[in-house]
Amino acid sequence: MPITLLDHISSKEKDATIEKLFSHSSPSQDFFLMVSLSVIMATFGLLIDSPMIVIGSMLIAPILYPILSLSMGIVMSDRKVIGRTLLTLGTAIVYASITSVVLTILFGDGTRSNATAVYSQALPSLPHVIVAVVAGFAAAFALVKPQLSEMLPGIAISVSLIPPLAAVGIGIASIDFALARGALLLFIINLVGIVFAGMFVFSLMNFYAKKTVAREVLQEEEKELKKENEKQGK
Repeated sequence: MPITLLDHISSKEKDATIEKLFSHSSPSQDFFLMVSLSVIMATFGLLIDSPMIVIGSMLIAPILYPILSLSMGIVMSDRKVIGRTLLTLGTAIVYASITSVVLTILFGDGTRSNATAVYSQALPSLPHVIVAVVAGFAAAFALVKPQLSEMLPGIAISVSLIPPLAAVGIGIASIDFALARGALLLFIINLVGIVFAGMFVFSLMNFYAKKTVAREVLQEEEKELKKENEKQGK
């Protein structure tokens, strides 16, 4: 039954998915602004030990889209998509870490909150991997189905992406390398789990057949990004 659900996806739904995925994972100023805002919230949430603020940061974080875009690029064997996505993810990770470092230096009091203590003791475990894979599966499926797209924020909360990056910055600023290492490890586990789950879903949906559409959408996104950069340069 699950395989049948994944296999019966219309061509129109696939085209819309590719367009939405590439649009939301474009390395635009808007994307990096949202990443910065989400990591600011996450950093303050961790510093003052407020779970509600940390959860709020997950709701506005757009980083789930480039991770799924990486899954799509691998399934399509498209180096251009993979390269662009890795650049977007790498830049987002650097932005998030630097932002968190600066905020911790300016506002941190040097004490470790209960929230950050969890990351310093983080060890890879099967439950962590399972949660990441399930979240990636749910996110990929919800992305394709328009009627399920409103579930994506809830899925983003279920797997921790931005808070660990904020914790990495806090660990670096506090010279607490156990914290930074544990948080980075958790982020990598979640990232890898989501990527593999996304690859599985997109493969069963035969998105490889949409490789030409993906390239056309990517070209249009690059044109829009170029126009945006030209406007900012004036």
